[in-house]
Amino acid sequence: MITFTDEQRAFLLHGTRTAKLATVRKDGRPHVVPVWFVMDGETIIFTTGEHAVKAANIRRDARISLCVDDDTPPFAYIIIEGTVTLDTDQSALLHWATRIGGRYMGEALAEQFGKRNGVPGEVLGRLTATKVIFEKDIAL
Repeated sequence: MITFTDEQRAFLLHGTRTAKLATVRKDGRPHVVPVWFVMDGETIIFTTGEHAVKAANIRRDARISLCVDDDTPPFAYIIIEGTVTLDTDQSALLHWATRIGGRYMGEALAEQFGKRNGVPGEVLGRLTATKVIFEKDIAL
């Protein structure tokens, strides 16, 4: 397991940056989707529908790649490779969906977002990093 540096953690948690999650489809084609996320220690947490393409891909092959970028000069990005486990525990799902809602929708809407996304039919994704590439100040 990778331990993120303070700088990498600050980058990941700055504002409301959306991650791009890449998985591989059954036929080998790539599948990339945006995900909202938070962190639990060294683990990146996101939610998805249990029947979503990304969930099916992860069940078949838990290896993923996640990219988060800063599209303002001088530009930066982090690419995280790792494995994802899917968790159906409803209390954990509600907790993390609420935290994600707070980050992206604001604290006033966190509980509403959690109740909408922390329900049966949704699952919790837990990403454990195995490799990290972090580049900053690209335009300098």
